[in-house]
Parts: sequence; structure tokens; C-alpha cells
Amino acid sequence: MRAKQKKKRKWLRVTGIIFLLLLISLGAYLFTVYRSLTTAVDTMHEPVQRAREPKPVTFEKKEPFAVLMLGVDEREGDKGRSDTIIALAVNPEKNSIKMLSIPRDTRTEIVGRGTQDKINHAYAFGGVEMSMDTVENFLDIPIEYYIKVNMEGFQEIVDSVGGITVNNEFAFSQDHYQFAEGTLNLNGEEALAYVRMRKQDPTGDFGRQKRQRQVIQGVISKGASLNSLTNFGNIFTALGNNVKTNITFDEMVDIQGNYRSAAGNIEQMKLDVTGSYIGGVSYQLVSAEEQQRVQNELREHLEIN
Repeated sequence: MRAKQKKKRKWLRVTGIIFLLLLISLGAYLFTVYRSLTTAVDTMHEPVQRAREPKPVTFEKKEPFAVLMLGVDEREGDKGRSDTIIALAVNPEKNSIKMLSIPRDTRTEIVGRGTQDKINHAYAFGGVEMSMDTVENFLDIPIEYYIKVNMEGFQEIVDSVGGITVNNEFAFSQDHYQFAEGTLNLNGEEALAYVRMRKQDPTGDFGRQKRQRQVIQGVISKGASLNSLTNFGNIFTALGNNVKTNITFDEMVDIQGNYRSAAGNIEQMKLDVTGSYIGGVSYQLVSAEEQQRVQNELREHLEIN
């Protein structure tokens, strides 16, 4: 009987030690993940200096807010232009996000220069700050936050999650790659070529914007999967190298906690434009009525009187 009790106690001790080691290992793993994440966010964090003092958003009260997403082609010795311009209006009470892609050739006032030009030139002239001011003026909504992705390094992000899957609507070629119609598995270099194609698309820039959203959604889907947990170091490093934002780590935590339900309902908005040549330069023109319609829809979603 005593021998049995001793054996049982010994088995319990061994089990307890194994369980404790697992807890310690898990704790060390989670700490490493947390440390890598905070390091990446610190690298990503890049505040902006604007003439207008931004109104702070109280995320605990679930206040609506707007974000400007910029996809920028930055090469060595060239500041680049923002070829992807997306405004996001987030409203957790309505459980939805309004997403508006603005064509890069849209003609509008470049705030800070007092000239009419292509909206993507704002980044070349004055960086993120001028882009935010210009889009804010164009849409007549306050934009407090930005997320900038370096499209040249975007392939590093795709490779960090082990590639992505997209559904291609029609066959085309770009940068020596052949993309068949249907479901495609893409590595980073292929994904970059996939989003760059524009001239063969019957819808032009709108088609390219759609492919860009496909790739971004593919990265988010793959990055959120359990399989990516073992590769978190590469993912966070890639994000830190290629993404900049003025959203802090604490704000990201608050947004994730209070606005998560809105992310599942993204409503695509479309800006109707007309192609035109002015002074020999090709532009996309937006009528006053169309601009007002889009402004009203965004302001209503952000609960701006």
C-alpha cells in the first residue's frame, strides 16, 4: 500500500514538474512574442507634425475615426509617390468600416502648395503630412491617423507569412510573370507584380486597387492563422521594416479591443471619375456633385454634423 502511495506521489511530482516546465516555456514564448511585437511597433511608429492640432480619439468610448492608408513606391534616391490612397472611416457602433480608394491621378488642390495637381503628388511634395492635409481637404473629414506601406518592400511582408492565396479574375502577364485566371498561390515577388499591373486591366486603376486589397487581405488572413505563430519573428521584422504609422502600441491594443467587430464588415465605396487631359497631362476629374456625395456619406458614417 505504501509503495503504491509513494509511486503515486512520485508520479504527481513528475507530472507537476512537466506542467511547470510547460508553463515556463509558454510564458517565455509569449514574452518573446510580446517583446518582438512591441519592438516592431516601436520601429513602425512615426509621428507627424501638422499645422492642425489633431483631436484625440477616445477609443474606450468607441468614437468613430478615420485613417489614411498610403501605398508608396520608395526607391533609393527617390522619395516616391503614393500610388495607393485609401481612406477608412471606422464606426464601431454601426459595426462597419467605409473604405474609399482614391485614384492616384485625381485632380485636386494640393494643400500647402496652393496648386491643382494629381492627388498622389502630395506625398512627393510634402510627405505624409501633405498627403493627410490634401485628402482631408478633398473629403472634408478629419483624418487623425495614417498607415504607410512601402510597396517596394511589400514582398518581404508576403514572404514572411509564407505566401498568400488570391482569386484572379482574368489571365495577364506582368514583370515576366504569367498569372492564370482562378486561384493563385503567390510569393512576395509574384504578389508585387500582381498588384502592379494596370495597363492590361479594362478597369484601369480601379482593377489595380482591387488586386492591392486582395493581397492585403491575403496577408492579414495568413498572418492571423495559427501556422504563422512559429514565424512571428519574421512577420514582425517585415512589418517593422516596411510599415510606418502614427498609431501607438497602446492605441493599437485599444482599437483591437473596442473596434474588432467593425473589421468584419467593410463597405467598399466607389468614386466616379472622368478621364481628361489638361495641359497635355492626364487626370481623373471628380464632379462637384460626386465629391459632395462621397463627403456626405463619409461624414454621416463618422457622425460629423
